[in-house]
Amino acid sequence: MNAPARRLIGFHHIGLTVTDLETSIRFYRDLLGMTVVRRREASDDYVGEQTGYSGLHLSTASLRPAPDSCQSLEIVQYRSHRGSKADPATNRPGNSHLCFEVLDLRGIYEQLRSHGVRFRSEPVLITSGPNEGGLVIYVYDPDDYIIELFQGATV
Repeated sequence: MNAPARRLIGFHHIGLTVTDLETSIRFYRDLLGMTVVRRREASDDYVGEQTGYSGLHLSTASLRPAPDSCQSLEIVQYRSHRGSKADPATNRPGNSHLCFEVLDLRGIYEQLRSHGVRFRSEPVLITSGPNEGGLVIYVYDPDDYIIELFQGATV
């Protein structure tokens, strides 16, 4: 078998399309503690060509979960060519979720709950597998994307 001509070298970013950029920034920055590292308005021809929407206008923000993180989350609001909201249920093929590792899941749960954030459950103890003894929870962002918060087992 021949090696691929090009190899993946890492994750650059994960992108989410959102209804309202400012609402999503408040959620990811103010409630989850991410840092906004860049904001941009984009209507360049290449963006329309890349997405298949000629004349597209986007507003974007890039956030990092930690200052030294190489990965970023890009949130995008389509100012033109807006689509309808998708059903983000985790059992639907083609859907995904983001998972962030945290140090104090129960504390974050209480803080987010006090701000009216919705959850699938209270923190759940992982009882088997490689993460046994850890805690996990699904959180809904403002557009109902599923965000998984994971705390590894303490030794």
